Amino acid sequence: MAHPHIMEDYPTPNKKLRQQLDVLKAAYSGPLDLRLSSEYMMDATFTNKLDGEVLPLGSSHLLVETSYMYPPPGLPDILMKIWNAGYQPVIAHPERYLYMEEKDYLLLKEKGYSFQLNLMSLSGYYGPHPKVVSEKLLKQKMYDFVGTDLHHLERYRPMLDQLRLTRRQLEALEGLIANNARI
Repeated sequence: MAHPHIMEDYPTPNKKLRQQLDVLKAAYSGPLDLRLSSEYMMDATFTNKLDGEVLPLGSSHLLVETSYMYPPPGLPDILMKIWNAGYQPVIAHPERYLYMEEKDYLLLKEKGYSFQLNLMSLSGYYGPHPKVVSEKLLKQKMYDFVGTDLHHLERYRPMLDQLRLTRRQLEALEGLIANNARI
């Protein structure tokens, strides 16, 4: 599934995204089922998008992200608005948010929100902090889904080649991949 980023500074219309997916599908003859959703930055314009058309994961999950440095003002209210609009919030790459602590992860999970691991965090691509946090959250079974931010494969290939996972991590990832297939 492709998840283009949608944010105030990059407001790509859904119609354009669907047209681009149609072009890709016409050119692709491989075994993968190509689908479209979006990853929404919870910025100043985000809640307005909930009143219009959003591109969810499947029919009821909405992939969202925040700044790496600071949460958006009113984060709990924004997440509740997503829930009230009929979507299950899926927080993308929580391991990369420098402002989050263990208590924050636990509170979000207690509220019923889902987490999506960025696979490249396990490789150390985003630095030591996201690597350590992703390993810990994976071990604690805090993740619900797995994804990547592979915009340009050649940029990530060196880290993918060096990625070493334990058997336990591989088993956990298999479960997350199975969850991905269900939405």
